[in-house]
Amino acid sequence: MPHIKNALIRYRIIDKCIGNKYKPFPSKRDLREACEEALFGSIDGGHICDSTIEKDMFAMRLEHDAPIKYSKRDRGYYYEDPDFSINDIPLTEDELSAISFAAKTLMQFRNVDMFQQFGSAIGKIVDRVSVSDDTGEFIQFEKSMYGEGSEFLTPILESIKQELIITFDYTSFISGEMKPRKVLPLLLKEYSNRWYLISFDLKKNDYITYGLDRMEDVVVTAEHEARPADFNADNYFKYAVGITSGNTAPELVEFTATSVASKYIDSLPFHSSQKVVKMNESEFTFELKVNVSEELIRSMLAYGGDICVLRPKSLKDEIEKRATAILKA
Repeated sequence: MPHIKNALIRYRIIDKCIGNKYKPFPSKRDLREACEEALFGSIDGGHICDSTIEKDMFAMRLEHDAPIKYSKRDRGYYYEDPDFSINDIPLTEDELSAISFAAKTLMQFRNVDMFQQFGSAIGKIVDRVSVSDDTGEFIQFEKSMYGEGSEFLTPILESIKQELIITFDYTSFISGEMKPRKVLPLLLKEYSNRWYLISFDLKKNDYITYGLDRMEDVVVTAEHEARPADFNADNYFKYAVGITSGNTAPELVEFTATSVASKYIDSLPFHSSQKVVKMNESEFTFELKVNVSEELIRSMLAYGGDICVLRPKSLKDEIEKRATAILKA
C-alpha cells in the first residue's frame, strides 16, 4: 500500500515537470530530483533511483495513456500532445483514499523539529496533491504524543552521522536523580510514541539506552570517536521486545494462553520469533526466542490470567511476583 501511495504522488510530480512550458524537456535526473525533493526533502538519490522514474513513466503510459516521448536533440522528455495532463484524468476513489491516507499519516509529524528541517517537505506533499478531505469521518488516526525531547532529534542525528561525542544531563526514572552523561550516539529509535537513543558509554564500555524526554542540555562536542565495530542496528534489536535489547543471550520463552487470548496473541505477536508449538480446544502453547525485558513482562501481564508462563523459571517467578503484588495492593 505505501508503494502505491508514493507512486500516485510521483506520477503527478512527473506530469507537472514534463508539462512545465517554462522548463521544457526535463531529464530523467530532473524528474528524479523533483520527486525526491517533494517526498523526502533531498535530491541525493538516497530514496529514489532512476529505474523508479523509468517504471513510473512506463506505468503512466500504460495506465493513464500519457503520451510521454523522449527528445534526443533536447535530451529530455515531453508530451506528444502538449495539452495532455494527468490531472485531467479523474482519480479513482481508491487513489483518492490512498493519497489522503498517506498525507494524513505524514501530517502527524509536522510539528516534530527533526521533520521540519527538510524544507517543509511534508507540507509540500499535502499542497501538491489536491484531494477531497473526507476521510476524517471514517478513519481516526492514533495521535502521536511527541513532546519533550523531540527538539534533540536533529543535533543527535547529526552527531550520529559525524561520529561525535555528546554530553547531556539525564534523570533516571528509578533513582529520580539527574546526572551528567557523556556517550557516543549510535541510533535513534521510536517506540510507543517516545524517542530513545542507543549509545555507547566509553567509561562503562557498554551500550546504554536513554529516553530523549528525560534529557536536558544536550551538547554535541568536537570529540570524534569511531563506532564500535560490533554494533549493528538490526542485530542489536533482533531479540528485543520493545526498546530493551538486553545485554545477555536470548532465552527460549514458552507460555500457554486461553483459546480467545491466543487469537489476539497470534495476530499481534510479542516478537517475530513467536510460533505456536501446540494447540487444543482450550489453549495454545507459544514459543519465542527473546531477551526477557520489562516490555515483555508488562505485555504478558496485560493478558492477566489468560496467560501462563512455563519457562524460563525466572520469568515465571517475576510474573507471579507482580500478579501477587497486584492482589495485595
